[in-house]
Amino acid sequence: MGHGTPDNMSWAGLLQSLLVVVHLRQIICDSVWFSIPEEQEPGILVGSLSEHFPAPYQLLTQEYMWMDKNTGNFYTTEQKMDREALCPEETKAEECIILHNAVVGPSGDLIQFPVIIEDINDNEPHFENSEIHLRVSEDVTVGTSFFLDDQAQDKDVGHNGELHYHLEDSDGVFSLKVEEDGNVIMLVVQTALDREIRDLYQMAVVATDCGSEPLSATAALIVTVTDVNDNCPSFSSDSPRSVTIPGDSSKNTLVAQVRATDPDSGPNAAIVYSLSPKVSERAKKLFSLDSLTGYIRLAQDLQSDNSEELLLKVLATGHHCPPADTQVTVSVLPKANQELTIKIGFIAEHQNQTMVLPENQPPTVLAVLELMGGSSFKGSSLAIDSEGVPFILSLQNGKYLLSTSEPLDYETRSEHHISLVAHRRSSDGNVITQSRRLIRVMVADVNDNAPHFLHTHYQLEVEENNQPGTMLLQVSASDADSGYNSKVTYRLDKRTSAIFNIDPTTGQLSVSASLDREQQGIHSLLVFARDSGSPPLESVATVSIRVLDQNDNAPVFLTPHFIFFIPENVPPFAQVGVFGVTDPDEGENGNTELHVVNSSGPFVVDNTQGILRTTTDLDRETEDRYELYLLASDHGQPAALTSTARITIFVEDINDNQPKVILPSSNASCLTISPETITGTMITKIYAIDVDSGLNSEITYTVAAPEQNRCPFQVDSRSGNITVAQQLLHKDLGMHHLFIVVRDGGKPTPLYTTVWVNLLVNESVEPCHLDREPTWTGTPDLVQTPSKAPICEVEDTRSAQPILLVGVGMMLVSTFLLMVTAVLYLKLRRRSVQQSKRWHVEENEIPLRLKDKYYSDD
Repeated sequence: MGHGTPDNMSWAGLLQSLLVVVHLRQIICDSVWFSIPEEQEPGILVGSLSEHFPAPYQLLTQEYMWMDKNTGNFYTTEQKMDREALCPEETKAEECIILHNAVVGPSGDLIQFPVIIEDINDNEPHFENSEIHLRVSEDVTVGTSFFLDDQAQDKDVGHNGELHYHLEDSDGVFSLKVEEDGNVIMLVVQTALDREIRDLYQMAVVATDCGSEPLSATAALIVTVTDVNDNCPSFSSDSPRSVTIPGDSSKNTLVAQVRATDPDSGPNAAIVYSLSPKVSERAKKLFSLDSLTGYIRLAQDLQSDNSEELLLKVLATGHHCPPADTQVTVSVLPKANQELTIKIGFIAEHQNQTMVLPENQPPTVLAVLELMGGSSFKGSSLAIDSEGVPFILSLQNGKYLLSTSEPLDYETRSEHHISLVAHRRSSDGNVITQSRRLIRVMVADVNDNAPHFLHTHYQLEVEENNQPGTMLLQVSASDADSGYNSKVTYRLDKRTSAIFNIDPTTGQLSVSASLDREQQGIHSLLVFARDSGSPPLESVATVSIRVLDQNDNAPVFLTPHFIFFIPENVPPFAQVGVFGVTDPDEGENGNTELHVVNSSGPFVVDNTQGILRTTTDLDRETEDRYELYLLASDHGQPAALTSTARITIFVEDINDNQPKVILPSSNASCLTISPETITGTMITKIYAIDVDSGLNSEITYTVAAPEQNRCPFQVDSRSGNITVAQQLLHKDLGMHHLFIVVRDGGKPTPLYTTVWVNLLVNESVEPCHLDREPTWTGTPDLVQTPSKAPICEVEDTRSAQPILLVGVGMMLVSTFLLMVTAVLYLKLRRRSVQQSKRWHVEENEIPLRLKDKYYSDD
């Protein structure tokens, strides 16, 4: 049961109390709310209930947050909060609020508090359709706007869901106009359109949100320019101007075909042919004109004995256009008195007296021609009455073979008319025309022309880090063939990277991913144009894409931490070390410059060689290690990129400091020693320091020369301790001068210094001092050469005279004086023993601060 709840409380009372508590707490919690951006990583602090409610705490729903029961802090869990999934029905004007229940306080109160899920820019804009199609008439007025139904949607809210639009690849023909806060998108015509020049525009509509890191989407905008009847028919240059027919031609004989063209399309390009009302009645009676094909045929059989010329004025009329006109002059030749006919035996494929021959055939026999008539027509001959036609006649066994003289080319001329004439010579030598015949040859197209690119090599430049889906360029190829033989499709080479795509119909080349110049700076593509003939023909063009550099790479050091060692005796501007730094960008973007930062050390960077140099002399004893940072920056635009590397420089020691003696402090100092000092007793020590390091700082103590006389003292070479080497005798009384050489361990030649240690062996322990320093009389080379001077110089200055006086006194004074002298001697000896226990004098008690490199027995 809850806190303070009796066991016998009824369930109804408990429920009533619980509802009251919930109601009261909910009223209190109206001012307690929290917020957190969506998609946060686990363990992010959302807020705390500790400022509003006492401990302990328990969160009842822990799908997206968990709560520390002691502190009241609640954090995100592994289950990330997606605002768009949690609040799918909310409008962009409302907040996404998730209510959480918790039990707080010692009494277990139930509270409810809201958590607002804040939006982040985690959703890209999205077009429902990847392509937007629009039809625009070519006569549209500049400035006309067209509403685009397909708008992008963004699930985010606020600035993250606010969209801006722009148009790419419009070539200045179209622009976008956005109204009503982006809810209305209009396509505006900027220049006049002409379908006959360009009937299709392919552009890209890009929608970009306003997030701190904007996201975008692209949809293809395809504008088809529809035709209006803004062009009228005109007769082509190959339309015949004059023809000749025999006077005995039969009905339906093809006389000629007129041709007119209209650049418009569909019904606007429809042409109707008709004879002008001004044509003579005879011409109207003899000839018929097909209103759709322009074929002029005989309307009846001719039986003309006289030659005549008939003028046909043909009109070509288009929709809402004034008619175009052309004139055809038809010359009718008289028939002979006796009928001479030309019999044609077709060999080639033919239909309705028209032969059909595929192009590119080698010289081919088309027909066998024979002159038919009476004996009066003997001597008649047959000839081609057309100049420049690729046909010949050859006589064989009284018959004529009609053949092509060269392969026919459909693309040059698709239809030929062969005018045959039969004639003979009269008795007076004149040539008399007997008969004429017109043969029509149609050239059938074969797929003999491969598509032809406008350019065999396309070159373009594209900046790296482009938006995926960027349109690069449009290739174009044409095919001189007709029909399916001229229908061109495009494809890329199979080895081309999958990021490049080409529209098989339009030839629009695009890239589906961002290009990286550092990975590949030049892309060479092979584009194939293939027709639809059988078998198909194709041609190839190359596309070279040069990727322009952007400053997207910071300089990179070969290692993040450079370590160099340099002797301290290098001269100024000596080389410390060489840096390896690279920047994969090119040009100024990859041109790096080095600077030393965060250091006042004596170093500078030589940027021409990438070398770190000293600027002054170095002293390891002053500074044995330098830590500095090197900054590498490129010269890229709009902002330079930088990186840093740490540099540690260790200054290596050289033996440039000789040992320095600290104790004794003076060559004139002196120490008094009792002759009763026990052998092995350390009486003093030499203290010396060397600020070098390693072997250069290891100190040894040696006497300046080998022993040549007995010296009762010895020096420890490592510690510098001076001890009594043997029992002090009466002859040792006096001053002893020890000349000590203090050497370091430097290589190849050690450095040294010298010191005098002055020891007075005397029964009196009064302090002593020298009036002057001792003088070294040995060799000046104290590094390795032994000295020839004595190791221990002894001066007897006080022993002889007292003994002599005592002896004389003993002989002169009485026994009483001898006894007095004995008593005094005993007292003096007792005092000497007491002072020998204290042994060291104040001079030996100088406090020293020794470095770790020096040895001591203490």
